[in-house]
Amino acid sequence: MDNNTKRNEPWREELRKSIKNKERADKSRVHMRELPADYRNKNNEEVNCGLTKEEALNEAKRCLDCPAPSCTNGCPVGIDIPQFVKNIERGEILEAAKIIKQTSALPAVCSRVCPQEKQCEAECIYAQKMGKEAVAIGYLERFAADYERESGQMAVPECAPSNGIKVAAVGSGPAGLAFASDMAKRGYSVTVFEALHEIGGVLKYGIPEFRLPNSIIDVEIEMLKKLGVEIVTNCIVGKTITFEDLQAQGYKALFVGSGAGLPRFMNIPGENLIGVMSSNEYLTRINLMGALRDGDTPVLSGKNVAIIGGGNTAMDAVRTAKRLGAEHAMIVYRRSEAEMPARIEEIKHAKEEGVEFMPLHNPIEYIGDEKGRVKQMRLQKMELGEPDASGRRSPVEIPGAIETIDVDTVIVSIGVSPNPLVPSSIKDLSVSKWGTITVNDGMQSSVPTIFAGGDIVRGGATVILAMGDGRRAAAAMDEYLKSC
Repeated sequence: MDNNTKRNEPWREELRKSIKNKERADKSRVHMRELPADYRNKNNEEVNCGLTKEEALNEAKRCLDCPAPSCTNGCPVGIDIPQFVKNIERGEILEAAKIIKQTSALPAVCSRVCPQEKQCEAECIYAQKMGKEAVAIGYLERFAADYERESGQMAVPECAPSNGIKVAAVGSGPAGLAFASDMAKRGYSVTVFEALHEIGGVLKYGIPEFRLPNSIIDVEIEMLKKLGVEIVTNCIVGKTITFEDLQAQGYKALFVGSGAGLPRFMNIPGENLIGVMSSNEYLTRINLMGALRDGDTPVLSGKNVAIIGGGNTAMDAVRTAKRLGAEHAMIVYRRSEAEMPARIEEIKHAKEEGVEFMPLHNPIEYIGDEKGRVKQMRLQKMELGEPDASGRRSPVEIPGAIETIDVDTVIVSIGVSPNPLVPSSIKDLSVSKWGTITVNDGMQSSVPTIFAGGDIVRGGATVILAMGDGRRAAAAMDEYLKSC
């Protein structure tokens, strides 16, 4: 049934007639409740509290049920947004959750971490043509997913009968899980190989629980297992098991979603000092290894903690530092605040929680004490020049404007590169000069039976873009295997 046919269903026509468009458009967007800043910055509780049923139903009434909805164009996994929102409006919440899960393997996760303001909500007619705040699509998606989970009536998506064909995925992050879900629904026998002892990839080791609780991820992974997906942990493809081993075991094709786990540094003096580390190491020790919970993998806390970078990972790290007791938790960023790539909500939350921002500053040296531990850093002050190739204004050094500040912990969060292990272990696999796997529009690599997506192809992207890659790869692999 296409979107127009669904829109013409009697219940949707009746719903549209029940409230005039002007009345819908005059409603204000709901704002999600949050824990108080001075309380939440001392614990790991989830900051955003979700919507009540009354709030969700009211927000759903703002949706105009457009004849040609543009919001769906902004969703990388193609969720039928009007259909699920209108089901919330009529009170059929479980049906709304079912519709989301037709195309999204991780709705409770995506609704918490997706940059909706740059994707589906950016395409909403309210934002595009009416100069008003978009319908809160992300909030409504979270409401439907949470409502279904808490109801104890989680629906398992329908799967085609088994076709007996084995396929594998490398990595249990968002790309690998989206791929596995779609292939299982198509009737394939799917195995996901994960190098770590926990499932979820960057969702588990990279995103703090105050933004995405592990319990939420675990419930959605259990749903994948109910689809028949097998998951093997502590298995490094390329070391523990090779691509040739998988072929010998009967796997007909492979999806590589091994992510980008290789941290970047600036190559400036002092980066080897004790107390200077990557955001990957810092967040993995805390999120995955339990350093916040007195686990076996401790982490340096520090009183004066500087995070270098302005992305979402930098915000996660600096807010984590605050929760670990930092008196001064600082964001040091070489461009202006307006150019930070982090979500506006994450910057807002960080400021509310007492994080200090130092835009237009760039570290040029870390200075250590007699024991080799970082104690200060030298910062070059910057100003904005002409836009660079990406369109952002380039930062330019202000000659002689250098200051030195005290720090005892520095977290470098300036990006990541693909882990070379999988690409280097597969003969004839084409790789770009940045180490990413080269693929065509169907996410197929130079080796016809190998597809890839997510950060190992993009070099760093959002959860939902990685999931979109996984879905595209599943569709293309299905077509390829049918043609063999």
